[in-house]
Amino acid sequence: MSRRGGSGGRKPAVRSAKGGARSTAGGRNAAKTGKGAPKSASQRPAKKAEKVVFDAPPVVPEEPRTLRLGAVPGATPGRWIDTWNTRMPNVTLELVPIPFARQRAALTEGGIDLALVRAPFDDDGMHAIPLYEELPVVIASADSHLLAADELVPADLEGETLLTTAEDVLGVLALPTTPSAIPPLDTIENAVETVAAGVGILVAPMSLARLHHRKDVEYRILRDAPVSPVLLAWPKGATTPDIEAFVGVVRGRTANSSR
Repeated sequence: MSRRGGSGGRKPAVRSAKGGARSTAGGRNAAKTGKGAPKSASQRPAKKAEKVVFDAPPVVPEEPRTLRLGAVPGATPGRWIDTWNTRMPNVTLELVPIPFARQRAALTEGGIDLALVRAPFDDDGMHAIPLYEELPVVIASADSHLLAADELVPADLEGETLLTTAEDVLGVLALPTTPSAIPPLDTIENAVETVAAGVGILVAPMSLARLHHRKDVEYRILRDAPVSPVLLAWPKGATTPDIEAFVGVVRGRTANSSR
């Protein structure tokens, strides 16, 4: 029997270094497919970098505090209070009534943070933002002939007795009226009581007429007469984030508006 060899015989197995046998054909197949061969470092998928999570700073609850808002008689902050309460729930808005005669002193003495004040106002050392103007009205007794008109002009007041008070915010009025023999009364409320008795008339901002309204007096708008400006004021150098927030409210800024 002849030995197999040459090109027609079965090829001998190739032994590995460890003595094991592997097929030459299997090696060729592995070379073709790439399977079984160790991958180089450049062929290995890169490891994903581990995600580093830093601890977020703890949320510190906002401390409750109070913003003290002074307001002269007749000033109307109500339109802004609801907005403030919604936007600044941790800051109580405390409304502090202040007399017109002490509106500046209330700010300088530190009893309030800011205030709704009336012109004339000494704004030396103060921030003062104009807010709105009030029309003047004539307050007269309920049976006065002046109430026959819907509105009045200065000429309609000729010969009428004009009462004055220590709280006159409109200043000296150039009206064709007759000065009263009664000395200036202490307050607008005192003057309204005197008007109700049929003694003279009073000229005041509309809000004060509404504030001191009673059934035995009425009022009419007085055209062509000085108005009463209302301002928001606070001392320079005393501005706080809460004051800035309130200024934003009165100026109509939204919660996300920049200053």
